[in-house]
Amino acid sequence: MKTIRFERHGKPDVLHVQEVADPVAGVDTAVVTVHAASINPSDVKNVAGRMSQTTLPRTPGRDYSGVVTQGPAQWLGTEVWGSGGDVGFTREGTHAERIVVPVASLRRKPANLSHIQAASIGVNFITAYCGLIQASGFAAGESLAIIGLGGVGGAAAQIARRVANQAGTSAPIIGVARNQPPADAPVHGAVDHIVTPELGDSVEQVRALTGGAGVAVIFDTVGGSMFETALQMLRVRGRLIEISAGDRAQVSFNLADFYHNESRLYGVDTLKGDLITYADILEQLRPGFEDGSYLPPVIEQTFTLDQAVSAYQLVDQGAPGRVVLLPQQ
Repeated sequence: MKTIRFERHGKPDVLHVQEVADPVAGVDTAVVTVHAASINPSDVKNVAGRMSQTTLPRTPGRDYSGVVTQGPAQWLGTEVWGSGGDVGFTREGTHAERIVVPVASLRRKPANLSHIQAASIGVNFITAYCGLIQASGFAAGESLAIIGLGGVGGAAAQIARRVANQAGTSAPIIGVARNQPPADAPVHGAVDHIVTPELGDSVEQVRALTGGAGVAVIFDTVGGSMFETALQMLRVRGRLIEISAGDRAQVSFNLADFYHNESRLYGVDTLKGDLITYADILEQLRPGFEDGSYLPPVIEQTFTLDQAVSAYQLVDQGAPGRVVLLPQQ
């Protein structure tokens, strides 16, 4: 079968297509024929050598959607999806025609999504869920500010909106961004307000939208240069979620202000979970896609495995939509 490989770290051009033996299912594993596998920024960073846990040679790729072709009889022919923080780093990744996965990680993909759509969801929505629900415990009736309205930020907004809608609450969900997202971005249907620099000071805007109190929860997808700004947006006992160092790994803040405000800080790293861990989160997310609460991201472009270098380069350049590999073409 065809797979994408890299034996050394570097720019995307270190990737190449390689023919390897077809995988075989074991006692506790299944083989999935991959119909679609998205490329995440973390996959590009992995190839570049920024993930210390990665062992070489390696097939990269975290997210996938496909069909079970070997394994337990009850799963054969089933359309499944998956993602893991181990996949593509310490075990072979999804940028291949077929992959071996634990049977315990198999979960049915949302019936109303195509393989391309399902493959583009994993990392973004899992990160949003881990930060917003598992770490901060965001609940209905709480105000929320999301800094950065890209893939993870947009997913967090949709998850928060579904929580609020199910409870019938109306606390503001606020997006904080450098610019207005594209008109077709799913985040537009999830946030109540979008704060941008052209409208004035972002802290003042957020506090004005919350009656001067600040927000209960902030999901900061930018990190670094936005960290201190985020702290200033928190209400008393507010919680701040950080998922990235961004452009500045070292930050400083007024510790007296932090403890007087009784602020809470949460760090979230989705590389700590594996295929089985995140299978349960995907199962929690599936109903939201099937009932239309969550919208799949905009697909920027699709590529074959033979075009993987170009696909990785597009992600490295900051493609606004999702880039997806189609291993069966």
